[in-house]
Amino acid sequence: MEGSAGDKFDVATLDQLRSRGSVSMATSGVDTSRDHVVDMQATADGNADGSTTGELICRPAIHFVLAFHDLTYSVRRPSRSFNRGRGDDGTTDAVRRNTLLDGISGEAREGEIMAVLGPSGAGKSTLIDALASRIQRESLRGAVTLNGDALDSRLLRILSAYVMQDDLLYPMLTVAETLMYSAEFRLPRSLSTSKNKKRSRVQALIDQLGLRAAANTIIGDEGHRGVSGGERRRVSIGIDIIHDPIILFLDEPTSGLDSTSAFMVVRVLQCIAQSGSVVIMSIHQPSYRILGLLDRLLFLSKGRTVYYGPPASLPLFFSELGKPIPEGENPTELALDHIRELDGTHAGTEDLMQFSKSWQDKPLSRAVSAASTGPLDRPSLSLKEAISLSVARGKLVSGMSTTSAADAEVAATTEVSAYANPWWVELWVLTRRGFTNTMRTPELFQIQFGAVVVTAIILATIFWRLDNTPKGVNERFSFFAIAMSTMFYTSADALPVFLIERYIFLRETAHNAYRRSSYTLSNVIVAFPTTGSGSTTYEAVMQNEFGADPGKCFMRGVQMFDGTPMGKLPVDTQVTVLNAMSKSMRIDFNSTSSITTGTDILAKQAVDQLGKWGCLWATVAWGFLFRSSSTSPSCSAAATNGGESSQGFIYWVCLCLS
Repeated sequence: MEGSAGDKFDVATLDQLRSRGSVSMATSGVDTSRDHVVDMQATADGNADGSTTGELICRPAIHFVLAFHDLTYSVRRPSRSFNRGRGDDGTTDAVRRNTLLDGISGEAREGEIMAVLGPSGAGKSTLIDALASRIQRESLRGAVTLNGDALDSRLLRILSAYVMQDDLLYPMLTVAETLMYSAEFRLPRSLSTSKNKKRSRVQALIDQLGLRAAANTIIGDEGHRGVSGGERRRVSIGIDIIHDPIILFLDEPTSGLDSTSAFMVVRVLQCIAQSGSVVIMSIHQPSYRILGLLDRLLFLSKGRTVYYGPPASLPLFFSELGKPIPEGENPTELALDHIRELDGTHAGTEDLMQFSKSWQDKPLSRAVSAASTGPLDRPSLSLKEAISLSVARGKLVSGMSTTSAADAEVAATTEVSAYANPWWVELWVLTRRGFTNTMRTPELFQIQFGAVVVTAIILATIFWRLDNTPKGVNERFSFFAIAMSTMFYTSADALPVFLIERYIFLRETAHNAYRRSSYTLSNVIVAFPTTGSGSTTYEAVMQNEFGADPGKCFMRGVQMFDGTPMGKLPVDTQVTVLNAMSKSMRIDFNSTSSITTGTDILAKQAVDQLGKWGCLWATVAWGFLFRSSSTSPSCSAAATNGGESSQGFIYWVCLCLS
C-alpha cells in the first residue's frame, strides 16, 4: 500500500484541485461540453428553450475509476500472555490475528454509487476506512488506485471527503450557518475575496439538498428542537461536498432514518454521483426504492466477498445458486437473510464465496453486468490529465461566476498548500464560530460565573480577616487549599463542551479543513472573556482576605518562637536569637523571612531563579507529585505547622502571590 503517486503530481496539478469548480475552461482549452454539470440555476429558472423539466442536465463525464485489488487487513488479538512470540497455548502471532478484510477486490466509477452491504460485523465500515486511508497502512495489504495510479494520503485528502455515520454538528448553528462555515474552511482561496460567491454556492447547495425550508433552523439536540433526522443527515453530507470532492465516502448514511428520509438521502447521493463524483457508501439493508438508485453492490461476509456486481444481476446470481428470489421481493433483504443463515452453520459461507468466484467468470454474468452498468472501459486519461480536465467540468453546485482561463493559468502556477486557506483566515473563522456558539448558550456562562461568585462569597465569609497568630496561619493553609481547588474544579466545566467538539474537530481536521494550531488558539480566544471575568470577580472577593498587604499571609521568622518558652522574650531578643541561628545554620533569614513557605524554603532546597511562570508549572505539577512530595524528607523538614502536603503546596502559592 505504499503510495507512489506523490511525486507524479506537481504543484500545478495539486493547485488545480484547489481551484476545481471555479474555472470554466481547462488550461488546455478543452471545452466543458464533455463534462457532467449539475446546473441548479437552469433547473430552477428553466431550460434554454423555456421549458422547466426540473431534471438534472447531464453530459458525458470524464471518468475517474477507483479500483482496489486484493485488500487484506488484519489486527492482532489481545493476548493474556506477555510473550510476543507464542501464547500460553503455543499459538503463534499469525494464528492469533483477526482478519477483518480478506482479498477484497472491485472498482467504483465516476457517475455511479457503489454500495457495500453485509450483516453486522461483515467489514463494511472497515472497507470504507481502508479505501479512505483511515487505517494504518502497515497492516493493510493490497492496492488502491485511481485511474491506475496509486494514491498517497496527501493527494487522497484533497481528492476525497468522508461522511461519518454519526451526525457531528454544532447544535446551536442553523443549517445555512453550518454550510457557510464549511464553505469558508474548504473552498479555495480563489473564492476568498468574494463573500457573495461563497454565499451563492451555499444557497445552491441548500437547494440541491432540499433544505430550503430548514435553512434558518438550528441543528438542535436533546434540549433544543431543531431539524429532523433526515435533514440533519443531509447537512452532514453537504458540509463534506461543499468543495466538490472527486471521491465521496459515506459510512451508513441511512442509518437511523425512516424509509422516506433514507430514500431522499440516497437520491441526493445519486445527484452527486451524476455530477461527476465517485460515491462509495456502506448501507445495512436498503429498501426496494433505494436499490433502484444504486449502480454496484458489494456483499461482504466476515471480511470476504460474497457478491460483486450490479443489482440487476443479483436475482440471476441466487437463481443459479439454487436460492431463487421471488418476484416482487427485495433481493437484498433475501440475500442478507441467506448470508446470516449460512453464518450460523458450521460450514459458513465458504461454498457461497467459491460459487461467487466461479460465477464472476461466466460469460453470462459479465454480459448482464455490462448491460446494467455499461462496459468496464478504462479511462483514456491518466490521473494527472483527468484532474487537469476536471477543473473545467463544471460545478457540483452553481450560483457563482466562473473565472477565465487566464486566471486559471495563474492559479495553477502558484504554490499549493495542504489547506485551502492561510492560518490567519482559519483562526478568524474558527473564532467567529466559537463566539456564535458561546453567545447562543448563555446558560453555561451564567452557571459557571454564578458558581465562582457564590463559592468566593462563602470562603470570604468563613475565613474573614484572619490574623497573624499561629492559629490564623494554619487557617490560611486551609483557605488557600480550598480556594485553589475551587478554581481547578470550575475549570472542569469546559470538559463536556470539549467532549462534544472533539469528534467534530477530528472530522474536520481529517481532511485538512483547518490546522490544529488555529483551532487551539481560537479556543483560547473564545474562552478568555468568560474565564477572565469569572477569575477577576473571584480575585476581587478574595482580595479582602489579605487586608492592605496581601504579602503578609504566612508565618514570619520571629513567629516560630510562638508557643514556646522563648515566645515570652522581648521581640528584640527574639530577633537576636534568630540572627544567631541564621549564622550557625548558614541560612540567610531574619525576622521578616517566611519560614514555612516562600522563596527562602526554595533556596534552602537549592531551588534558585524560579520565576513566576515556573511557579505556575510547579503548581500544576504538584497535583501529580502530591503523594511522593508529602513523604519527601526535604518537605518534611520544611514543614513546621499544619499538614506536610498542605504546606508543601502553599509555598508554591506564596510565590505566585508574592
